[in-house]
Amino acid sequence: MTTLSKNKRIVISGTYSTGKTTTTTALSIVTGIPMINALSAREILTDLYPGRRFQDMTATELMALGLKRFEERIRAEEQALSQYDGFISDGSVLNEWIYGTVRMKVGINPGSTLPHRIAKRITGFTSKPFVNKYLESYGVVVNKHARNWYTDVIHLPIEFQMDPDGHRPVSEKYRRLSDQEIITSFKNLGFSPYPVKGSIPDRLEAIISHLGLTKTMSIDKAIELAQQQIKKNREAVSQRIIEQYHEPILKEKIKLMTKY
Repeated sequence: MTTLSKNKRIVISGTYSTGKTTTTTALSIVTGIPMINALSAREILTDLYPGRRFQDMTATELMALGLKRFEERIRAEEQALSQYDGFISDGSVLNEWIYGTVRMKVGINPGSTLPHRIAKRITGFTSKPFVNKYLESYGVVVNKHARNWYTDVIHLPIEFQMDPDGHRPVSEKYRRLSDQEIITSFKNLGFSPYPVKGSIPDRLEAIISHLGLTKTMSIDKAIELAQQQIKKNREAVSQRIIEQYHEPILKEKIKLMTKY
């Protein structure tokens, strides 16, 4: 590993279904720079709210999930820095904050049914001012952290439709808005997000060249290992979700729809 790979705290930025996890994992494998080992939002969900789907969560539950995700990221970043002077992050501390602010614009459950979204909009009328103030305070903390901790931002723009695996509890409108907000937030912090498009091999070549990183193996082999690792993890999480989930009865559905 050359010194060019040291002191790098790299963010692979982007919204839902832009290939962040595959790109980040493969980049970590091919360069040897550790990827921060934080629990994913889906893993956190199975721990905090077993059996709950993202599209049914209340504002309180979403805030709790965001805080736990923030804790996970901070812990993982510090751990990576203690072991090696640098890391590669799948997203950043800004993601959950921006996901929250965009939910305030399009509805807190953008991936749910129309009746569900209408009910949430009505029941949340009096609660939204407080949630917005909370998100404003949360934003102060995460923006300061991002400004002080990260050195490089690689942005993966939206190039294709969401993965139809049922685990993206958002809409295309939500994706577009959050993508714009992520770019704007990093620019406001003084970063110049470097856009990278194309296939995974093309992305990795572009990132490695742009950041002056060193390859420790072939890109094709790194992608193969990354895909195996991601598949194994997602299958394990999906199995937990299936085991925990039960179809809510009518009374439970009404409660989920009317509780903001």
